[in-house]
Amino acid sequence: MRKLILLALVGLGAQLVDGSLGMAYGVTSTTLLLAIGTNPAAASATVHLAEIGTTLVSGVSHWKFGNVDWKVVFRIGVPGAVGAFAGATFLSGLSTETAAPLMALILLALGLYVFIRFTTMGLPKGRLGLPLRKRFLAPLGVVAGFVDSTGGGGWGPVGTPAILASGRLEPRKTIGSIDTSEFLVAVAASLGFLFGLGSENIDFTWVAALLIGGVIAAPIAAWLVRHIPPRVLGAAVGGVIILTNSRTLLRSDWIDASDGVRYSIYAVIYVVWAAALVYSFSQHRKNAAEERRIVEEAEARTAEQGRREPEPA
Repeated sequence: MRKLILLALVGLGAQLVDGSLGMAYGVTSTTLLLAIGTNPAAASATVHLAEIGTTLVSGVSHWKFGNVDWKVVFRIGVPGAVGAFAGATFLSGLSTETAAPLMALILLALGLYVFIRFTTMGLPKGRLGLPLRKRFLAPLGVVAGFVDSTGGGGWGPVGTPAILASGRLEPRKTIGSIDTSEFLVAVAASLGFLFGLGSENIDFTWVAALLIGGVIAAPIAAWLVRHIPPRVLGAAVGGVIILTNSRTLLRSDWIDASDGVRYSIYAVIYVVWAAALVYSFSQHRKNAAEERRIVEEAEARTAEQGRREPEPA
């Protein structure tokens, strides 16, 4: 029962992050499932089955708050489903000894990307309003879907920053569209895992626990997306993913590092992580103050012009 409650809390926390940042439900949940010894393919299957419900509720919530661009959802979601099914069947055929460090390596790379991207740059705003074309979204969807099922997460970490970097879609609609399209990816990946693993290798009680936590958090996250500082959240989540998957890799047969080496690396990660959180928060406050100053100056100029205009006769 304690483990089920913990899984529900993991699902709740991961969905709060995913729904407000557009990424990290799968990466966070899979990382924690692997940390308690779950088979890699079964961990990814469990997360994707839970995501069918969480992404559906999240998509509806984002739609109600006006955070969804439906053209983007279908242009990236359908190719993403194809890539997810292929990735699920591929992962199902690997042995646990091969899959565990491989998945940890993928998750570590995604965690580093999230960590560096959001700590150093925050959310880019660029050329808002220009259309996102199929020739960009379709290949992105296939790659993100494949990485998502083989890594237990990756749809958001691959898709969200790529669309944000294009500068063509505002952040809240990028996050809402990626979260909504993930429903198609979760369904396709789940079918791939059921085909490759069979239902007997999946603990549906764990699926239900993750699902309950995620469903509770989904509408809250869709509301929070307008208020929470994504830069700080990205640094925090990226650090968790880096630390947990570094531990898996260092203890695997691929590296088999000694205790002294492992603890030294953990210490470095903790120091860098703490510094990144402080820096991200300070940059968020600085940018917020700058935006307020610009607005206040614009309002002051408008008021001054109004006073200078002559009264009509």
